[in-house]
Amino acid sequence: MPESNSNILRLRRLGIDTHTENIIFMRADCQVCRSEGFTANTRVSVNHGAHSIIATLNVITSELIQEGEAVLSEEGFQHLKAQEGDLITVTHVRPILSFSEVRAKMFGRKFNDEAIQRIITDITQGLYSKIEIAAFVTVCSGDNLALDEVIYLTRAMIESGSRLEWKEKLVVDKHCVGGLPGNRTTPIVVPIVAAAGLVIPKTSSRAITSPAGTADVIETMTPVDLTLEQIKEVVQKEGGCMAWGGAVKLSPVDDIIISVEKALDVDSAGQMIASVLSKKAAAGSTHTVIDIPVGLTAKVRSKEEAFLLEYYFRAVGLAIGMEVEVLITDGTQPVGRGIGPALEAMDVLSVLRNEPDAPTDLRDRSVQLAGLTLEVAGLAPKGAGFEKAMEILQSGAALEKFYRICTAQGGFREPVAATLRHEVVAMSSGEVRSVDNRKLAKVAKLAGAPKSPGAGILFQAPVGKYVQKGEILFTIYSESQGELSYALTYLHSSGHIVELATP
Repeated sequence: MPESNSNILRLRRLGIDTHTENIIFMRADCQVCRSEGFTANTRVSVNHGAHSIIATLNVITSELIQEGEAVLSEEGFQHLKAQEGDLITVTHVRPILSFSEVRAKMFGRKFNDEAIQRIITDITQGLYSKIEIAAFVTVCSGDNLALDEVIYLTRAMIESGSRLEWKEKLVVDKHCVGGLPGNRTTPIVVPIVAAAGLVIPKTSSRAITSPAGTADVIETMTPVDLTLEQIKEVVQKEGGCMAWGGAVKLSPVDDIIISVEKALDVDSAGQMIASVLSKKAAAGSTHTVIDIPVGLTAKVRSKEEAFLLEYYFRAVGLAIGMEVEVLITDGTQPVGRGIGPALEAMDVLSVLRNEPDAPTDLRDRSVQLAGLTLEVAGLAPKGAGFEKAMEILQSGAALEKFYRICTAQGGFREPVAATLRHEVVAMSSGEVRSVDNRKLAKVAKLAGAPKSPGAGILFQAPVGKYVQKGEILFTIYSESQGELSYALTYLHSSGHIVELATP
């Protein structure tokens, strides 16, 4: 469609944050809306010089912006590489042909390799709106993706972004499927494995539906927003890194999809496998260890589900040329004491520093994963990895390596807990019989985690512990009285979070 003067508007900047979505704001009576028939929520093409983006239209009916002006969200300014005062043209978007494949999936037709490639390419290029991405997430949810579809999705996601290459033939990595509060093994495993002489370029995600992602936790101690070049420098210098994967676009489409999954509070098994392995492959990993915690209130609730995930992880890994080892672990209760970025980081440091009161469950799980990684890499015989990893931890070599990695990433700082706190005590005496991980996580999120790094829960009632009436079960930390009140309101209405077997 040829452009005309009626399609030209001048950009104005109001500093509007719309997270990952491109939004354009135009007057309802402006010449472009009139001539093109645009209405609210229309997807439009915004063009500036050699750059163009797809944006969602929000219509202004007040005098907030003047005639002939348009406002872009900060994300839109960044992607369009434009400045306030620049001229743009706004036109119709061509039909998204790949979305017909999503509609076909709704009615039971499987994706083929080409269909997945087209969909992922279009999402990466910003052609899909959040509504259309939500439709894609929905048709992939549950067990709707067969093994071959997961393989196609993984390959397409790998090809959607940058890839790291290393001179070493063997590059290791690890990942936990999540769903278990406090399971922060990465910042312990990475320095153990790197201290053993292996290359482990670990990239992690921020929280999706949890009170803390690994990147959120590590960020309370050291910068994680590293560029690809910075990751290479840190790894070449120290053998490992602990970076946020979203900052380096190793699988950019995954970050787009995750933002929608977070809004929907949905995790799809097939998309999760594709997400994990695509990022491991893009980071250059040849061997990956996967931790699958199993428990009634964890993400994976049964051994049968865990075994199926193990099969899928191994099969998809084989298809993309990666060796995958799986460790199925206990997911019945939180790991460590902290739930929330800073509180979890304190647990990590306690383990690395070999403090006498360090949480043994976090220490042992981390050493188990590090030991399996050493075995996979051939640095320890089968069954002897745990002992070797524990030796590295207890010698202080892991702590020294951790500090060195932090220094290489920009420096180390001590994590700090939030200032407001509320102690939740036992109303009767008895042995802790069960813990609801999901309710604990929700309380931590309502208290402000992970947005407020110091917010969360300090958990002190593991399964099997006998507690006296009035003894502290857990302490809620928050930076705001309002958020603490939200957490307490939910706590009082949610029923038992810690269930006691009373005499």
